Amino acid sequence: MDIPAQIRDYIATNFLFSDDGFGYDDDASFLEEGIVDSVGIMELVTFVEDNFGFSVNDEDLTPDNFDSVAKLTKYIERHLNK
Repeated sequence: MDIPAQIRDYIATNFLFSDDGFGYDDDASFLEEGIVDSVGIMELVTFVEDNFGFSVNDEDLTPDNFDSVAKLTKYIERHLNK
């Protein structure tokens, strides 16, 4: 499964509690749309660390990295390509 699909599936299941998938555009802001709150960001960190095998640094916890499927995908890809 590709990275964006994994993120969409995780969010649909764990935050939206939806069997219908992630019904938002990949650029939709998690925070602005009310999909994920600050506690949810910590759950996303655990998801990233467990599924992609690297540790998320505190300084990486910014909206530029964790506020949409597209942003989170780019963040993960940067770390996997190091």
